[in-house]
Amino acid sequence: MRKILQRTLNRVVITALLVLLQVLFFLIILFRWGNYYLWFSFALRFITIWAVIYIIWRPSNPAVKLAWVVPILMFPLFGGVLYLFFGHVIVPKKLRESMERTDELVKKSLAQEESVMESLQREDEAVANQCRYVLSYAMTPVYDNSSSVYFSDGLPFWKNLLADLEKAERFIFLEFFILGEGQMWNSILEILERKAQEGVEIRLIYDDVGSVFLLPKKYDRTLEKRGIKCVAFNRLVPLLSLVLNNRDHRKIVVVDGKTAYTGGINLSDEYINYTHPYGEHWKDAGVRIEGDAVWNFTVMFLQMWNMSRYTEEDYKRYFSPAEKLSAADGYVQPYMDTPFDNETLGENVYLNMIGYAKRRVFIYTPYLVTDNEMITALKLAAKRGVDVRIVTPGVPDKKFVYWLTQSNYQNLIEAGVRVYQYTPGFLHAKCVLVDDELAAVGTVNFDYRSFYHHFECGALFYRAQAVEELRADMEKTFDVCEEITMDWCSRKFVKSNIIGPLLKLLSPLM
Repeated sequence: MRKILQRTLNRVVITALLVLLQVLFFLIILFRWGNYYLWFSFALRFITIWAVIYIIWRPSNPAVKLAWVVPILMFPLFGGVLYLFFGHVIVPKKLRESMERTDELVKKSLAQEESVMESLQREDEAVANQCRYVLSYAMTPVYDNSSSVYFSDGLPFWKNLLADLEKAERFIFLEFFILGEGQMWNSILEILERKAQEGVEIRLIYDDVGSVFLLPKKYDRTLEKRGIKCVAFNRLVPLLSLVLNNRDHRKIVVVDGKTAYTGGINLSDEYINYTHPYGEHWKDAGVRIEGDAVWNFTVMFLQMWNMSRYTEEDYKRYFSPAEKLSAADGYVQPYMDTPFDNETLGENVYLNMIGYAKRRVFIYTPYLVTDNEMITALKLAAKRGVDVRIVTPGVPDKKFVYWLTQSNYQNLIEAGVRVYQYTPGFLHAKCVLVDDELAAVGTVNFDYRSFYHHFECGALFYRAQAVEELRADMEKTFDVCEEITMDWCSRKFVKSNIIGPLLKLLSPLM
C-alpha cells in the first residue's frame, strides 16, 4: 500500500493526470459548454504564457529554464498550473518575514574564527575559498576543534545514536525527512519519552509529506501529549499550498550541543536493513560530529524550528562551549541550503569540489537527474585526467528516475567517467570525495529536487577522520558493484537512448 500511495503522488503520475485532465477538459467544453470554450482556454493559456515569460525573465540557470519551458509548452492548457505547483517558489508574506528574522538570529549566533580560516588558507587555498563561499551564502563557519566518525551503514549509525541519546542531560533536537513507525523509531521514541520525563527538552521536526504514509494522522499532536515538542513541517494541504513542493529533506540530530549527526539516514526500518523494500541491502551513509562544529547544527535546527512556528528565541542559551579536543582532526564545516534564496548552494558545493579535484572524484548518489552544468563538470574532470567514479543504485526505488539516471551513463562513460551500480540493492548515500582530502556527506542528491526545491544540509570535511573512513568504504563498495560499460549501454539501448531522453523533457518533475 505504501508503495502504491508513493507512486500515486509521484510528480510524473500527477503530470500524466494533468494530461488526462486536459483531454477531458477539451471534451467537456466541446460537448457541454462550447460557448465558454474560448474564455476557459484564454484564461489557462494566459497562465501558461505568464509562466514561460516569468521563467525566461528569472536570473536562473538557462538549462533549468529550458527544462521547465518544454513540459509547460507540452501541456498548453495546464502547463502553467503545473509550474505554479511544482516549479515556482512563492514565499508567503508571513513566512518571508519569519525567515528574515531567523536569518538575523543566525548571523548573530554564528561567527567565523579568523585564525581557523587563516590556518586553512595556509594549508590549502582552494579549500579555504570553498569554505569562504559556504560561509558567505550559508552563514555557517568552518572549525578545527572538532572530530568526526563516518558510518557506512544505517545499523552502526542507529546504535551510536541510541547511546548518545541516553547521555542527554539538557536537550535533544531531531529533524528528519522521513519518520516511520517500526523498530528504529520505536527504540528512539522510548528514550525520548523517558528523557522528557526526566526534564530534558525534546524537539522534533519531521516532514509531513515524507512521513505521510508512515505515521498516524496528527502524529505531532500525539507526541506533544507525550512531552515531545513537535513540528510536522509544511503540512500536506493538497492543491492549496504553493510551497507544498518545498520539503524539509534534512537529517539532523543534536544532543546537548555536544554531539551531532547528519547524512542520508532517516528514521525508518529500511535504513537499518530491518526491512528490505529494494533488494537485499540498503546502502547509506552518515556522520557523527563532536566539538565546535556541533554549534552550526544547533543553530540550523533552531532556525528551521522558529521559521516553522513563526517564533523567535535566544539561540545562545543552547550553546555549549566545547572543550579542546585531544582527538580533534582536520576541519569541519556543517552547512545548509534553502530553496528560497536563489542560491543553489548544495549544487555549487559539489561543482566547486569537482573543479578543485586534481586526482580523483568519487560520488555516491541515489539519483543522477541533474542539469547540464553538473554533467559538463563531471565530464571535464574526467577529460583532464581526474579519476571520476559515480555509484548509483542497482535496484531502483522509482523506475522513471532510475531510467533517467541510466540515460546519462553513455554520455559520461564516453568522456572517461566510470559509472557503477550497487548490485546488492538500493544506494541512498549522498557523498562526494575529492583527492582523499576533502569530502561532503549530507542529504543533497544529484537531482533537481535537492538542488532547487528542498531544504538540505551537509558537512564538509578536510583532512578529517571521516574522509579517510569514506575513502575506505568507497573502495570496498566498488568491489560489490557492477561497472557499467558501453556494451551494457548498447544492451539497454531502448531505456538509455529512447525512454531516458524522453523522460529528460520532464526531468524537473522527477
